[in-house]
Amino acid sequence: MKASRQEEGFGELLWAPTAEAVAATRLTDFQRWLARERHVTTTDYDSLWRWSVSDLDRFWNAVWDYFDVQAEGDRTPAIEHPAMPGTRWFPRTRLNYAEHVFRMATDARPALIARSESAPAQEVSWRELKDSTAALAAWLRAQGVLPGDRVASYMPNRVETVVAFLACASIGAIWSSCAPDMGTSVVLDRLRQIEPVVLFAVDSHAYGGKYHERIPQVDELLAALPSVRKVVHVPGPLPQGRSMAWRDRAAWADCLATAAPPQYTRLPFDHPLWIVYSSGTTGLPKAMVHGHGGIVLTHLKTMALQHDLRPGDRLLFLGSTGWIVWNLQVGALLTGASIVLYDGHPAWPDPQALWRFVDEQRVSLLGCGAAYLMNSMKEGLRPRDFASLASLRAINSTGSPLSLDAYRWVYEAVKPDVWLASISGGTDIASGFVACAPTLPVHAGEIQCRELGVDAQAFDDAGQPVTGEVGELVVTQPMPSMPVRFWNDDGMRRYHESYFEMYPGVWRHGDWIRFTERGTCVIYGRSDSTINRLGIRMGTAEIYRVVEEIEQVRDSLVVDLEYLGRPSFMPLFVQLAPGASLDDALRQRILQQIRTKASARHVPDAVVQVDDIPRTLSGKKMEVPVRRLLLGAPPDKVASPDAMQNPASLHFFVRYAEGLQSHATA
Repeated sequence: MKASRQEEGFGELLWAPTAEAVAATRLTDFQRWLARERHVTTTDYDSLWRWSVSDLDRFWNAVWDYFDVQAEGDRTPAIEHPAMPGTRWFPRTRLNYAEHVFRMATDARPALIARSESAPAQEVSWRELKDSTAALAAWLRAQGVLPGDRVASYMPNRVETVVAFLACASIGAIWSSCAPDMGTSVVLDRLRQIEPVVLFAVDSHAYGGKYHERIPQVDELLAALPSVRKVVHVPGPLPQGRSMAWRDRAAWADCLATAAPPQYTRLPFDHPLWIVYSSGTTGLPKAMVHGHGGIVLTHLKTMALQHDLRPGDRLLFLGSTGWIVWNLQVGALLTGASIVLYDGHPAWPDPQALWRFVDEQRVSLLGCGAAYLMNSMKEGLRPRDFASLASLRAINSTGSPLSLDAYRWVYEAVKPDVWLASISGGTDIASGFVACAPTLPVHAGEIQCRELGVDAQAFDDAGQPVTGEVGELVVTQPMPSMPVRFWNDDGMRRYHESYFEMYPGVWRHGDWIRFTERGTCVIYGRSDSTINRLGIRMGTAEIYRVVEEIEQVRDSLVVDLEYLGRPSFMPLFVQLAPGASLDDALRQRILQQIRTKASARHVPDAVVQVDDIPRTLSGKKMEVPVRRLLLGAPPDKVASPDAMQNPASLHFFVRYAEGLQSHATA
């Protein structure tokens, strides 16, 4: 697939680290260590990356030694059965994720800073976190919870959620988390697969200035999950004393009432740490298993070397406990950084709320979905006018491509010397394929680099790597944080179909990507939602970039409907800013923007105004479900409302589909 013409300013240099800043990074320190301890000399990031993928054994052993990973057993071989799928890493070693977290314990700084809509910010010391984790782990052991048992969470981004996860990791119990804004059918689609023995649950949570009771939802979960032997009740913001008939209930305070010494069970490298899920809107989500060792190694590399988190830094990653960024955020504890838990709506009680909080809590790195930055821009916010943001060193953007306007807005309205890093990875690997490095410049519209140890390439239709052209994002060599397996996947059949069916032995992720000669890259959207017009394919992200830079357009979604026996039809749906209307002038401006800045062959057949764009719980635009709906699939086969942020948004598309079908049969 050829890239379309690029917009003016695409690739423009926006930021570059100073020589002093480069010298102070953990990445530079790692390069110095490699030269001194391993006699590996790398002159720049590109040469370091090339070495990291040309000798996986030495690279991952170097990461192990640089961070002084604590384990027992023989580290040889580092890779057993290197062919994918089925690669085994460090098969003769044993370690524990929680043990590595608490190696960073100190009285010099807090472990957690937590904010919710119903309570002021609080700091949790490393000692408090360690003591609570040890007490809860002892309670779980007393209930008969063993290594390999599954423990589930139905809690928001709170201190208790982090404690519960670390307690499970201490034992070797397998953690699995669902956010309390997820409906019960979606939660059960996940938890029925894994049969948890303990469920942690809140009775309520606050979001957007409203309280949401969850007692009936937990009742439903318990009725459908006979495997649960204990439910741990974590009080929410609603007044206590309401009727609650949860069976086998234990109070959170009682579970922590008895002090116990820390105890960490060292486990095989690939022993399951957590089970996370694909964000599919229909059918059973894939239950992906990640191992203790793969996550320890990868998160040390990703958080310390790629994101440059240092002891004393503070990381806030905006996202729910059902999104993999929560797991990545907790991984920052491995580096000695503090994590800032933000439980609530980022624009409550007003659009400035999150930015003020970032300033007040001296956040070093802010992570968020690209949509949050673009919404802040379209709200007309200028955070630098009401917050100093003196401690803010970096902003990570993920979830979807960031528009050129949003890149510029960050440097003009937020902070002129901030490191803006667009990253792309996923639940599948609990980290990034292509991401950031603190020693590299930032170019508008581009992701800085491939992550170290990640042999990411763009493959053309013939399965050959290409540079300067759009191709399928693939990974040609194994990574420690690839899923150990899928839960209940006999013979790894579904695992193979998910990643290795198109290119045997090569991981295909399902994104369109283009790598530039200088090693940066651009994501062009999901390859399964590609638009093919007159034989020319284009990723949807290219259209969104140019459409959403129009100030009246808040959000957009495009689908290409290829009908059997009649011409295709490509509608563009736009959500407009408050007060804007889709008149002929705006419609023509949108079409002209696509024609001149994206592709004349990909001008939509219709532009349609909608109130809201359907999104999954993790914020992804629901292109494929909407396409299936408009092609005639029944609504209940297209998407589960419980798997959406905004299920009411589908009502318009159901009516629109009915109109299309009526027109087709007239």
